Amino acid sequence: MTLIDGKALSNKIQQEIEEEVNKLKQEGIIPGLAVILVGNDPASHTYVNMKEKACERVGFYSIVHKMPETISQEEIIETIKMMNNNSRIDGILVQLPLPKHIDTNKILEVIDPAKDVDGFHPYNMGRVVEGLDSFAPCTPIGVMEMFKEYNINLQGKDICVVGASNIVGKPMAALLVNANATVTITHIYTKDLASHTKKADIIIVGAGKPNLITADMVKEGAIVIDIGINRLSDGRLVGDVDFENVSKKCSFITPVPGGVGPMTIAMLLKNTLTAAKKRRNK
Repeated sequence: MTLIDGKALSNKIQQEIEEEVNKLKQEGIIPGLAVILVGNDPASHTYVNMKEKACERVGFYSIVHKMPETISQEEIIETIKMMNNNSRIDGILVQLPLPKHIDTNKILEVIDPAKDVDGFHPYNMGRVVEGLDSFAPCTPIGVMEMFKEYNINLQGKDICVVGASNIVGKPMAALLVNANATVTITHIYTKDLASHTKKADIIIVGAGKPNLITADMVKEGAIVIDIGINRLSDGRLVGDVDFENVSKKCSFITPVPGGVGPMTIAMLLKNTLTAAKKRRNK
């Protein structure tokens, strides 16, 4: 069994980004990322702090717009429009989830697709499906980078994606189909999840349910990518996979923490760098 080390790969990618940023700075170019953070969700604050630190590490300019839970949709939209027109900002990220009174889709659609470094705008989503150059959501492209790093060939593989969210499951499936894999998407309404996972050469799970994937649901030699991150009552962070038992059957598996999570931030930085270069025809 090989452990897929997302932390080491993320550090390697961030090092490459930092070197590129240093070259751009000699031309007076500093990539800029703006984040909108609404409310007091502890997990969201943690993620945003991690993104801020990552920006600082690689030499980006970054700004966080912290907004109260009660803010109106119109005020968020006005802030995004302001950032769309701000020449210092190359990437705009709205930290999800947003409060219930805010229409998330409307907010995401206001972001200039050329600054949509999270890859959630319908324009970019459509281009991802068609296999065209675009910003893809950070977690799915982070997973694709892992496959590349570990020389895992996806062509012709049977892959089961567990979870059908717009952020992970659907774009993940599109990227895999474009890599010539045979993809099954399962979700909360799937009748017999195990019947799909047992046949899969690769299982990619992002459902937000601890120990959802158990050893009896995985065939010998399968590759398991665990995108889930859940905090248990004792404070431990675990994924959606029963790691201890499933790992005994796998050829490759990602740990939680230290697997897909660090890759998501690395891809956010990479998308922002790409946006900065594109805006300046670099």
